[in-house]
Amino acid sequence: MKNLNIFCVTNVPYDYLNNLDLKLAGVGKNKFPKNYYTCSKGKNIQRKEINYSELTFHYWFWKNKLNKFNNKEWIGFCQKRRFWLKKKSKIKTIKDLEKNILKNAPKKWRNYNSVICKTISVSKPKTMKIIKRGWKNLIKDPDILYNKKKHSIKLHFDMHHGHGVLDKAIKFIEKKDREEFSKFVENNDKFNPHIMFISKKKILSKWFRDLFKWLFKCEKIFGLKNLKGYDQKRLYAYLAERYLSFWFKKHTKYIEWDWAFFEKK
Repeated sequence: MKNLNIFCVTNVPYDYLNNLDLKLAGVGKNKFPKNYYTCSKGKNIQRKEINYSELTFHYWFWKNKLNKFNNKEWIGFCQKRRFWLKKKSKIKTIKDLEKNILKNAPKKWRNYNSVICKTISVSKPKTMKIIKRGWKNLIKDPDILYNKKKHSIKLHFDMHHGHGVLDKAIKFIEKKDREEFSKFVENNDKFNPHIMFISKKKILSKWFRDLFKWLFKCEKIFGLKNLKGYDQKRLYAYLAERYLSFWFKKHTKYIEWDWAFFEKK
């Protein structure tokens, strides 16, 4: 019996997704086939998709679909080029992906109540990149150039998504998480990427509540129209990605799991 529901979010209806035994979700301006969930009806933030990316569907799912699941079902999310795997595998072809994609909850999950991606590292950025994109951080602390222990999540965010943006955003997180999350991004150089997670109804409800309450407060500061370019246009997705790493580790009994990047050419 299938005990896992994975929703794959995409802004393009690729044909190969139909063969992966996933529940497909479309966001953005493209038209999607009837087998896709879309976000234009019910409570939604569809108009904000350019800034929220896959979170557009996550919000719709929370408000319109989550309550229809029971408390024993595993519910997860992936995206068009990143997929959960049964175990670590080399994925070079669509056949590799079809063979190795995760379809059922492993027995190993019995001792956990959430699943998040294995981490990626942001340490050891190139010196020229620090000088070019992190010069404001460098003026404040020249030791960043030589001390790899200071190559943190916060430094990476400052360099790529706007200096001081993460600090401003953290001020609006719930008090129960604010100080700990600030320390987390300052003291760690790895995070769990891609806003991919698997859990159950009660935990997902708490996660979505904390996440969107925070992001909607951040909107009042950063807005939508003023977010330009690749580094800032999807700001709310970038913020969510960092918060996810902290939130699931603090509030759930989690396990990190294998995933793969695959793009059919």
